[in-house]
Amino acid sequence: MIKKIKASLHEKLILIFLILLGIFALSFTIIIKNKCLFVKNFDPNKFNFEKPNNIVVLNAECGNVIIEIYPEISPNGVERFKKLISLKAYDNVAFHRVIKDKLVQAGDLEFGKKDQLDYGKIGTGKSGLGTIKSEVNTEFNFIKGTVGLARTLKYDTEDSQFFIILDDEPLFESEYTPIGKVLYGINVLEKIKYSHRSEYVLRPDFINTVKMFK
Repeated sequence: MIKKIKASLHEKLILIFLILLGIFALSFTIIIKNKCLFVKNFDPNKFNFEKPNNIVVLNAECGNVIIEIYPEISPNGVERFKKLISLKAYDNVAFHRVIKDKLVQAGDLEFGKKDQLDYGKIGTGKSGLGTIKSEVNTEFNFIKGTVGLARTLKYDTEDSQFFIILDDEPLFESEYTPIGKVLYGINVLEKIKYSHRSEYVLRPDFINTVKMFK
């Protein structure tokens, strides 16, 4: 007859430790792979906005980014932004330029679309609507969450590309056209994929949709 050997207390403790270690490793893997796990997704319908017609909802991988736009500060820039939103031009466009904890940039409608990415030209694309004049004369503080229009090294070259800063950038004041500010969802932007080697991202994250709230 084969005798049943009882596990010692030491062996039982080792087994329990290995099980707990396995559970921890599995949980850690799930958390690492799901970058959106602890990001709150804000529902714009649960807020009473003072100016609902000036609210934009940008949806990205980790949720909604709720933006208030400022037509009284940059009327031409906001008009262009709203025009492109109405055309659904920003849907499925890449966050092609990302600097960790500094800014995210998107809006290349020519070379940044999900189904026609051109890594050699991304960041240089246009909307087809022409450029507009810079609006930099009104005093404006570029604090964390500010949305601005990107341009080339020259003024009056704004088009469709925009950036959102993830930290205060006082040097941007009087340099870039401000069109709004993030009210809720900045953490969604902080989860956008970035590269340690370059500001321009290989296999970038994308905007899902951009819509006016009203």
